[in-house]
Amino acid sequence: MTIKTAILNGVATLEIARPEKKNALTVAMYEALSQGLDAAREDPSVRAVLIVGQPGIFTSGNDLEDFMKRGVGQGSGSESTDSPVFGFMRSLLACDKPVVAAVTGAAIGIGTTMLLHCDFVYVSDEARLSMPFVSLGLVPEFASSLMVPQLMGRARASEKLLLGEHFTAENAVECGIANAVIPAGEVVHHARRIAERFNQLPPGAVREAKRLLRAPQREQVLATIRTEGELFAARLKSPEAMEAFQAFFQKRKPDWSKFS
Repeated sequence: MTIKTAILNGVATLEIARPEKKNALTVAMYEALSQGLDAAREDPSVRAVLIVGQPGIFTSGNDLEDFMKRGVGQGSGSESTDSPVFGFMRSLLACDKPVVAAVTGAAIGIGTTMLLHCDFVYVSDEARLSMPFVSLGLVPEFASSLMVPQLMGRARASEKLLLGEHFTAENAVECGIANAVIPAGEVVHHARRIAERFNQLPPGAVREAKRLLRAPQREQVLATIRTEGELFAARLKSPEAMEAFQAFFQKRKPDWSKFS
């Protein structure tokens, strides 16, 4: 299994553990993440959830090979809003317990957009975040087209979402995506200490406070995810996306000269 789960001292840890593939996420991994989040929400012994990657890599985003095999052209695959990818999004949004993320190395695509929906995000000093959806012929997802401009302003959001520019750990803290930059060797331990603090707080009050924090934007976030998802599904089957995927597998630059 490439998602490892464990419960220790009131913290349910979901570990993305596929370093040989740069922690690229498969459909099965999305299903496992959803199951882990749902189980943590239902388990009264769990007070917080911790999401971690591997040293030097949080996740490189979707596994494109698996994405192509299982997704495009299959109604229950990666392009459907009923797919495991969107199931993971719903499970993360539905988790009423604090979710803490510890990010080391690269966080690409959904590796960045999932952080928008965590309650605490700690990034290592070597972290690099990016949302290169447009360069793959796709559109932003997980309500990033709504939340990123709100956090960093439309001009800088355009750099991140239209150009797909990388940003540093310091940038992530500056714009409000992350709480703090922590040395790479300490970030997971720091995030765990934050998660364990909820053992000392009343769980009902924590859940209600989280609900109140999220409530003003909840319906707008859900509506944006649906709109993005419909466009994302259409774009997956577009000639531009096919060119981007083929170029990726052929290890060449996409040729956009034939598109208008």
